[in-house]
Amino acid sequence: MRYAVIMAGGSGKRLWPLSRRNFPKQLLPLIDGKSLIEIAVNRLEGLFEPENIFIVTNAEYADQIAKVLPDIPPANIIPEPQGRDTANAIALAAVLLGAKDPAGTMAVFTADHIIRPVDCFVSTVEAAMTSAEANPESLLTFGIKPTWPHTGLGYIEIDQKLNDTVWKVASFREKPDHAEARKFVESGNFFWNSGMFVWTIPAITAAMKQHLPASMDGLAPIGAAAASGRDYIKLLGEIYPTLEKISIDYAIMEKARSVMMVRLNTEWIDLGSWPSLEDVAELDDKGNAIIAGSHVVIDSLRNVLVSSDDDHLLAVMGMDDCIVVHSPDATLVCKKTDHQRLKDIVEAIEKDYGPKHL
Repeated sequence: MRYAVIMAGGSGKRLWPLSRRNFPKQLLPLIDGKSLIEIAVNRLEGLFEPENIFIVTNAEYADQIAKVLPDIPPANIIPEPQGRDTANAIALAAVLLGAKDPAGTMAVFTADHIIRPVDCFVSTVEAAMTSAEANPESLLTFGIKPTWPHTGLGYIEIDQKLNDTVWKVASFREKPDHAEARKFVESGNFFWNSGMFVWTIPAITAAMKQHLPASMDGLAPIGAAAASGRDYIKLLGEIYPTLEKISIDYAIMEKARSVMMVRLNTEWIDLGSWPSLEDVAELDDKGNAIIAGSHVVIDSLRNVLVSSDDDHLLAVMGMDDCIVVHSPDATLVCKKTDHQRLKDIVEAIEKDYGPKHL
């Protein structure tokens, strides 16, 4: 059987003040009134039945996730008691799926990307699952052909071409500086690391046991409980916070012996910052990305303007290349060039006001 796992655990500080600790970015209805998690699930239509789609998310968000995804069985929403990064999120899902179907195929996706066109995505994922099943000891990742020297993403270096869309992976490179990123792009041998994967459950389980044994040993009682039909939530709360916090790339992908990359030949937008809305929202004739009900914009160019309240009038005049985001209890105003410093202001707010506005 084939299963999908969507990682939806991050809080998304870079989308403050709409994204909060109790209302993360994957629940924000930013695209045509739909949240990112809804879009991520809808994208899988035709690939997986709802009962075979699993969501790994922070325990605090589980009820909200269940509410916006009524077709997903509540038991398929896996609550992390504490964030332990992507390696453990995937290990937890692999252990639970392995208890259900030890020989199954597992595809891993994220909840904060816009991927278009969807039909190309669907056909690529279908081909990737077929490749994983034909190479049951290999781990497959999805790569995106870079269009510019992005310094906020990891890169995949390709080696031997196996067919029109699949390559052997030579190495993974972490977020480079601008000069190195330019070399990567110009070489033609590097792809953006999408953070999405396909593998058989035996392949990822074997890799985890070899390279992340402490986590797999720790999670073994969870798998045993799930296999016998016992509730594992309390046990998970005791075990999970003790696991090493580490990403799947560091823990597994950079060390695994047999890794292949499938090219995802689509538009791929990581909605991890306010300026990224310019790539998905409709722009006005002045290049402003506006997600707000009532608004008046005069003599202002290339701004990102967002309001969570359709009845709140958002008025902007004489401002270029800025971000304005209104929420009921906080408003952000900054230059687009400062968007990567948003974590700094969130830290300052927490220092001065505690968790009240976070």
